[in-house]
Amino acid sequence: MKLTELQAIAKRLNDFTFISRARRVEDNTIEIVFDKKQSYFFNMTRGHSFVYKAPSQRPLQGYNAPFDTLLHSLLAGSRILEVTVPENDRILRFKIAPKSAYKNQTVYLQLEFTGKNTNAILLDENETVIEALRHIDGQQSFRVVRPGVELLPIPRRVLSPNNTNEQHNGNDISDIDTTLEERYHTIQQQRLAQMRRQKLTQTAKKIEKLQKEIAKLPSPQKLEAQAATYSTYGNLILANLYQIKPYDTKLKTWDFEGNEVTIPLPKDIKVNRLSDHYFNLAKRAKNKAKNIHIEKENLQSKKNFYDNIHYAITQAKEPYELELLVPKRGKSQRKKEKMREGELFWIEDYKVLVGRNAKENQALLKAAKSNDIWMHTREIPGSHVIIRTDKQNLPDSVLQAAAKLCVDFSTDQPGNYLVDYTKRKFVKIQEGSNVEYDKYQTIPVLKEGVEIRV
Repeated sequence: MKLTELQAIAKRLNDFTFISRARRVEDNTIEIVFDKKQSYFFNMTRGHSFVYKAPSQRPLQGYNAPFDTLLHSLLAGSRILEVTVPENDRILRFKIAPKSAYKNQTVYLQLEFTGKNTNAILLDENETVIEALRHIDGQQSFRVVRPGVELLPIPRRVLSPNNTNEQHNGNDISDIDTTLEERYHTIQQQRLAQMRRQKLTQTAKKIEKLQKEIAKLPSPQKLEAQAATYSTYGNLILANLYQIKPYDTKLKTWDFEGNEVTIPLPKDIKVNRLSDHYFNLAKRAKNKAKNIHIEKENLQSKKNFYDNIHYAITQAKEPYELELLVPKRGKSQRKKEKMREGELFWIEDYKVLVGRNAKENQALLKAAKSNDIWMHTREIPGSHVIIRTDKQNLPDSVLQAAAKLCVDFSTDQPGNYLVDYTKRKFVKIQEGSNVEYDKYQTIPVLKEGVEIRV
């Protein structure tokens, strides 16, 4: 970041009285809300740090590291004493009085926009590190950043006499808020386009895989013919059992119409069990012929599910929507989560299960706990959604996001939809995944039908 911009930001932030909230909203991004209404975001990515201004954002996940706990406890409700750019370096330093302080305590939040060493550090009055976004030990740098260690100053930058850009005091940026808001919109559009390409590619692969599985399914006619062949083999083996030796690998004989036939004889099956082997194969093929349409319908419904996701991705307006539709591969605690039935999503650390077809809807209904929240779009067939609650009161943002998912996964048609939700204990299974329910509430969801965004 440019020094002049940091100076302009510091000047602007000194207009505020207190910090309402401070939290991480992404792995490297900190949101600080000033005076209950103005949100500024500090992206502390190494080598690519920047600041932008935007409406308050919902975190995609909860952050509970020691740094996050202290960031909240020390900054939420704190009084701003001063915001400076010390030594005219690329550092934004907040001097604050915590709300919870026992005495007149002063702490500092130091945001360092210093290339590969970019960091966010909480300090006490003695310049001792309380906690930091990134810990740095002596093997990485002479400047150790760890709790309980005094923080050394950053070496002074030597400014070239010709570099006049670095020697302003920020007064030449007349409206820093407009600059930061414009940056947000530019970054948002770039990020949205990049994420959309990634998510479309991931979803297209799943659709292609399911399409191949559908294409590989044998026809009922082919399976019936296979069953007839196996049945004939079993009868011919019975008729010629007396001439089959234990070491034979095939039987050459004639069928009942006088045609020559060669029947392979599997290893490790006793001679007197060979006919049963082929009769069992005939039975399986016949049963599969009767039920192949069910397997095809299940695969097709899963494909339709991902087709709906694909369409919703093209219509998404925010990275947050894209991340809900196609989440990143889970964090370490989530990698262990394996779904045998349905699709697993996370909304603000709440587990959300979505059925991709009638069979999975039924399985989710049976597995849900009595206080889990059940959702379904009213008057149209589609995905059942289960939100695991553990008797917690769900935030409205989670309900709204889950209702949007419910509609996106149930239809690709734009329009106004109603999503009913209630506790699982108030849902009665009628037949298959058909249900009756009461004591429900309703969330209206608008599914837009704008031009395809690519």
